[in-house]
Amino acid sequence: MSLRVATFSIVGCDVAVGEIGVAVQSRFLAVGAVVPWAQAGVGAVATQALANTTYGPAGLRYLAAGLSPQDALDRLTGADPEALHRQAGIVDAQGRSATYTGSGCIPWAGGRAGACYAAQGNILVGGATVEAMAATFEATAGTLAERLLAALAAGQEAGGDSRGMQSAALLVVRERGGYGGHNDRYVDLRVDDHEEPIRELRRLLDIHTRWRLVLDTYELYERREWGVAIAAAENALARFPGDALLLYNLACYESLDGRREAALAHLESALRADPTMLETARTDSDFAALRDEPGFRSVLGS
Repeated sequence: MSLRVATFSIVGCDVAVGEIGVAVQSRFLAVGAVVPWAQAGVGAVATQALANTTYGPAGLRYLAAGLSPQDALDRLTGADPEALHRQAGIVDAQGRSATYTGSGCIPWAGGRAGACYAAQGNILVGGATVEAMAATFEATAGTLAERLLAALAAGQEAGGDSRGMQSAALLVVRERGGYGGHNDRYVDLRVDDHEEPIRELRRLLDIHTRWRLVLDTYELYERREWGVAIAAAENALARFPGDALLLYNLACYESLDGRREAALAHLESALRADPTMLETARTDSDFAALRDEPGFRSVLGS
């Protein structure tokens, strides 16, 4: 008996912005702890079927040493006595890719590699899953995380894992992309056990994207670039209309930039959306210029 990580995944990169990542779904608990591996500036590896987790770090070392994804896969499988039962996909930071499916993998099993991606799966309903992932990744615009997740959703729509769904994960790395710039984990989201893991992963990515937008505007705030921060916050609100934190921050930036009427209007909208911000607003130094305004006291209810 063997425990196989029967799943479908896609590794991909965006050469222009320096992002590399993996998206994966499986009828397997916590698939994100097994399949996805990535290193900024180097590449990404997905290891599955009778998964050999050493393929992740070893594959990344081979890429870092200058080997192509195909050469890295050849090294990995050539030294592995159980290679016939492995499946893997690799992409490097240059956009080169390769996929491998051992003849001992349970059908349907296979993969497809193209420019900047490799898609693969085993114990699938059929090959349409891999073809849908590839076609969707090629045709979808947006961030790498959005493209990978769109490809994963398309794979599920086309049939997916023949056993059903349980877990999913999304990992995207970029240089200094992690919190505070201290590591490269730009997006690292996992759904370990859920009836609809891809849908749940989409919900988490939306939350993550919102927080990244908040942090991006805050960096502009720290540099005292009020006008640019206002434009960035407005763009963020176009994607997440009515978000209380984005509205509150926009009001702060407008207050600091002397746009009093706009600041009051957006502050009122923020407090209506989230009344718990009221006490923060009462003492927030960003609103110092508005303290004596009757409109400000009216918004605060005082």
